[in-house]
Amino acid sequence: MKIENVNNVEGLFELLNNLKGTVELVSPEGDRINLRSKLAQMLMMSRLLDKAYIKELDLIVHEPEDMKKVVEFMMGDAHTEE
Repeated sequence: MKIENVNNVEGLFELLNNLKGTVELVSPEGDRINLRSKLAQMLMMSRLLDKAYIKELDLIVHEPEDMKKVVEFMMGDAHTEE
């Protein structure tokens, strides 16, 4: 699942923290990073602190109910841009 233009970065990490299944970030090189790991989240946040939004992320969400929550979050985030 490709996610683009995330304005609410903190909200996205809060959502990912509360999902039931595994969520992985896929790097441009094809590496998979478990985003449920606190260390991975801290590293991602440190890289993004100087940015107001995330331009693009490629995620693998393993649970269908979690995927629905991510999609709903992104729809709400996109709606707040208008």
